[in-house]
Amino acid sequence: MTNIPETGRTPRVQIRLVVIQILVLSLLGTLGGRLWYLQIREGDAYAKEASGNHVQQVVDPAVRGSILDARGVPLADNETRLVVSASRTDLLKMKDDGKAVLAKLGKVLGMSAKDVMQKVRLCDAKTPQPCWNGSPYQPIPITDEATPKQALQIRERAEDFPGITAEPEAVRRYAAPGKSNAAQVLGYLSPVTDEEITKAQDTDSPYLRSDQVGRSGLERQYDKALRGKAGVTRYEVDNLGRVIGEAEADAAQPGANLVTSIDARVQRVAEYELHEAMKTARKQFDKITGENYKADSGAVVVMEAKTGRIVAMASAPTYDPNVWVGGISAKDYKKLTGKGSDYPLLNRAIQGQSAPGSTFKVVSTAAAVEAGYEWDGGYPCTSSYSVGGQVFKNFEGESFGPISLGRALEVSCDTVFYGLADREWKKDGGINPKKGEPKDYFYKAAHQFGLGKETGIDLPNEVTGRVPDRQWKESYWKANKDAWCRTGKKDGTYVEKIAYENCLEGNKMREGDSINYSIGQGDTLVTPIQEARIYGALANGGTIYQPSIGKAIISADGRTVQEIKPRATGKLPVSKATLKGMDTALEGVVTRGTAAWKFGGWPQDKIPLHAKTGTAEVYGKQTTSWLATYSKDYTVVMTIAQAGTGSGASGEAVRHIYNAMYGVSADGTIDKKNALLPTPEKSLPKVQTDGTIKSPKISKDPAKDQRASQEAAPEPDETQQGATVNTPANGNRDTRRRRRRRGSRRMLT
Repeated sequence: MTNIPETGRTPRVQIRLVVIQILVLSLLGTLGGRLWYLQIREGDAYAKEASGNHVQQVVDPAVRGSILDARGVPLADNETRLVVSASRTDLLKMKDDGKAVLAKLGKVLGMSAKDVMQKVRLCDAKTPQPCWNGSPYQPIPITDEATPKQALQIRERAEDFPGITAEPEAVRRYAAPGKSNAAQVLGYLSPVTDEEITKAQDTDSPYLRSDQVGRSGLERQYDKALRGKAGVTRYEVDNLGRVIGEAEADAAQPGANLVTSIDARVQRVAEYELHEAMKTARKQFDKITGENYKADSGAVVVMEAKTGRIVAMASAPTYDPNVWVGGISAKDYKKLTGKGSDYPLLNRAIQGQSAPGSTFKVVSTAAAVEAGYEWDGGYPCTSSYSVGGQVFKNFEGESFGPISLGRALEVSCDTVFYGLADREWKKDGGINPKKGEPKDYFYKAAHQFGLGKETGIDLPNEVTGRVPDRQWKESYWKANKDAWCRTGKKDGTYVEKIAYENCLEGNKMREGDSINYSIGQGDTLVTPIQEARIYGALANGGTIYQPSIGKAIISADGRTVQEIKPRATGKLPVSKATLKGMDTALEGVVTRGTAAWKFGGWPQDKIPLHAKTGTAEVYGKQTTSWLATYSKDYTVVMTIAQAGTGSGASGEAVRHIYNAMYGVSADGTIDKKNALLPTPEKSLPKVQTDGTIKSPKISKDPAKDQRASQEAAPEPDETQQGATVNTPANGNRDTRRRRRRRGSRRMLT
């Protein structure tokens, strides 16, 4: 007999079988539980996701709205071009990341393989332009200037160009009507980024990956209205990608059109005259530096005096905004941002700030009256003003004897303003003011005139300028004290001495600070748009307007018109009597003062002009030319850096702008037929029944009728070219008192 079971299995084998059975049962239980979880508990959620995987979106980009001038002439619109694009997603699926395909594409398009590769690389902190700063999942444009032959080659040989498309698309066009450029005013577009898409997804204006967005100028300021809303059609597809039905569709909504207050004809004249003035200045010899003026940058603003609306705004150097369309090349990007470019992307009308020179004296005049000084008082206009052993000179030692405030403004007598500012500084307690707040009339007046803050113009990235009052000096001193104390030397160079003095007392209002400030020197900074607003307020009787360019937003169908009304923001701190006195004095600048030599023969009895010249000193550079003017309708302000005197560099150009607007010929006669804009445009352009806006024809070169000796229009970057001709300096009475002082910011005791 035996104890072995009939099965023939040992106990050990039986145990193993039991364990295996338990494992199998547990695995089956786990699988069943997981199936229950996926199919029953989470079944609806996964079914929804699975359904989504079988829906594909097709985006129909919205047509971007046009930017029009005041008469309806397109400044920026759209045109159909053949666009060649690459799908980065498809390229990365290839073994060589698509390099062979892109090289082959470059040969077809006449581009180097390197240039094509740069177009499709993604932008990041380490990757310079050109690169793609849009979503990596949308087609990346390689060129928007493909010929029909090139497009046909790509489409007929699709197997050789996987991931490449060649399609007609609507792209942005900056029309430059009549050769008016307006680059910095209009701005440019570039693709939306993933970060922007994420930020805007919960707003009332979300982005799609195909969107182009405004990056500067009006394109950025009014992007939401101009952009419209892209259409999206959702198709149901099977696992093989075949369309089996249409889920839903949202029609594209075209962007609205922006009507501006810009007049393309006046814009062209302003640009041309600024360019000519800079070119002429470069031929003038600067006796101070011993070389020709550089005239490296400038700006001009033409503004309606009674509304604050901008008729023209030019900045130099400039550029062609069309270089951004379809993606900018490395060569063009370097031209716009390189060290030798002088940064043409800057709009110097709102971002260029410099000392205003004698144009600031309208503020000092108002401050003096507010401080209690009589308008007709006899203030000594001596040849120089001495303080603590330092001499501040009047222009070329001029002396007019006792004169009124109006006469001091007219002849731009520095020493009158030196004396008034110095007297007020002493009344306020000097370098250590008395207890309580000092009156600081001269500094408070600047703030009341709207300086030291943005004007609020409807353009992005406006700068504030600077009023160097006590509060500013304290904060500036705290920020720079360590550097001043580290580099300053009591007996060092001029710069080292200034640093030493600033280290000790840079937070205090010194006597020299107030004296320099009174004539728009020292640390004072203003922008051309701030100057235009001030002189516009003087022209209209004292109302300060917020400058504006947008005039109306009109829907694509023309049914909705949202007019942008002028907005008054304050009043000048002067009485009617003072305004009248300043008006008379500024008219005298044109008829017998520092600007008279440029406005001889002007029909002053029919179209009275008023002006103030200024030539500001800049340490280490040549003087900045300023000319601020106004008529009953407009204010025109021009400034040119490193160009010499106010009227000498800018006078002729500003007069030509007035000639063009009012139709004034060289001999002073008025021909209304030649007048571009004798009165401001009040009405909006006519919207036709189909929603389009009626546009008048515009001359290819509207400046030619205003200047008998007009030359061919310059290229946009021609303003950067220097001149080599040496001719006598444009010396006239308004030359900034350059010889009066060197080191006038030094501490006075």
